[in-house]
Amino acid sequence: MRVMDRLTTPRKIQDFLDGIVYNHGDGYRTPLQTFRERKGHCYDGALFAAMALSRIGFPPLIVDLIPNDRDDDHVIAVFRERRRWGAVAKSNYTGLRYREPVYLNLRELVMSYFEVYFNPAGEKTLRGYTTPLNLNPYDKIKWAVNPEAPEVIAQKLDEIKRFRLVTRAMEDELGNVDKRSLDAGLLGSVKAGLYKVS
Repeated sequence: MRVMDRLTTPRKIQDFLDGIVYNHGDGYRTPLQTFRERKGHCYDGALFAAMALSRIGFPPLIVDLIPNDRDDDHVIAVFRERRRWGAVAKSNYTGLRYREPVYLNLRELVMSYFEVYFNPAGEKTLRGYTTPLNLNPYDKIKWAVNPEAPEVIAQKLDEIKRFRLVTRAMEDELGNVDKRSLDAGLLGSVKAGLYKVS
């Protein structure tokens, strides 16, 4: 509890997530498991961040960033401060983490990830996002500690409203990121956790 009590701002929650190990391929973790094991992937990190944000007065909101079929989803916890949106996130990519609360609306926030959302082949893959999912209704199943809750929440993320960011015509004209941006985005990444581009 002493450690949790020090997570008094979104930035401090992000610092905590940046300090844990990126872990891949072994299912979902509750916020409690992520905290105890000090490891997790983006979904685990988003759930933890949502829980930590709720402890300091923000609603526990998560958003799923949706790629094309050549990359993985990325889940972030979002918050509003002074009527501006920001985000907290765990990622295997350098650029898919924290966002300061300076964005006027959710689409503007999500678009800040567009240029740095790419697969290991350098293809820009972000295509859409979900409406924010408020986790308060899942208090009844104790989502912060119940090992079955992350699967229930993930299923709901697959069902809620989605918004498309680019048209098909725009998709066809997207270029790849340059090598320096690719190298920077993959700096410190866990190779086994990267999407396998065929």
